Amino acid sequence: MAFFRITLLRSAIGLPKRTHGVLQALGLRRRTQTVFHPVSPQFAGMILKVKELVSVEEVDRALTKAEMRDERRPDPGFYVETAVPRTADAAGAPGAEDAGEVRL
Repeated sequence: MAFFRITLLRSAIGLPKRTHGVLQALGLRRRTQTVFHPVSPQFAGMILKVKELVSVEEVDRALTKAEMRDERRPDPGFYVETAVPRTADAAGAPGAEDAGEVRL
């Protein structure tokens, strides 16, 4: 079963109450809020009434909240490596006089 993925991009402030009612019927309250509805003529008609305010994609299944959160999470990009602890084994090495101290 296919679904409409509807995301509210623009606010409805200052628009007619009828437009507010359509957004409420779709379940959209906040900007960037995303809802899923099955593909049907009723929902297609509501989407056409507010087509300037929303973005619509047709997807094969509705995502869960956890899947939506993971989708928004960016890639880490880099990771921090931990430094290898160094010991002052060599006699002439800097810090050799402080045998118990580890410097990173």
